[in-house]
Amino acid sequence: MPAESPRRTQEQRRTTTGAALLAAAAELVVESGVRAVTLARVGERAGYSRGIVTHHFGSKQALLDALAKASQGGFVPGIGDVPPGLDRLVLLIEGYVRELGRDGVNGRAFLLLWAEAATAAELSGTFRERDEAFRAELSGDVEAGLRDGTMRADLVPRDVAVAVLGQVRGIGLQRLLDPDAVDTERLSGAVAGQWRRALCAEAGADGEVRS
Repeated sequence: MPAESPRRTQEQRRTTTGAALLAAAAELVVESGVRAVTLARVGERAGYSRGIVTHHFGSKQALLDALAKASQGGFVPGIGDVPPGLDRLVLLIEGYVRELGRDGVNGRAFLLLWAEAATAAELSGTFRERDEAFRAELSGDVEAGLRDGTMRADLVPRDVAVAVLGQVRGIGLQRLLDPDAVDTERLSGAVAGQWRRALCAEAGADGEVRS
């Protein structure tokens, strides 16, 4: 007889259930918007009771907070081991734009929630926090580039971070509105190249990066 698989621990079951609930919430956001998300509907979509959703998150606010963090975390794979600086920033920009074309449910849910945060009080605090964390990450790359001399000395890290965040999120929203108009695979390299030329300390007067 085949060996019996070990029983899952309580923590493993909780993690699995939480992931299923967040996936269900993301699907509802993409299909019908944030106003369609209720604890009851999330539980029904995931195959659980509303009580399970309440037990995990406590409230719709907490559920949306968790969804915002889960859907943005690890959005760009492969940069975790790259040290801060110019190369990491360019890779992050290129990867972010490319990932926008994957049309994953989590990525679409994050962008829809982010867009609604401008007018939805229950979302604004969460997304101010997430945007500030992203700006801090981007600023850190610029600061590292200034320290090692690979970026232009006149750059203001915070300003670069605001501009990068605005561009990549704007591309994402365009992609949501009209997918056929935004070729993220081609655009990712073009946008990354523009930023490398704009930031690199070795760029000449014509904007070309000198080797």
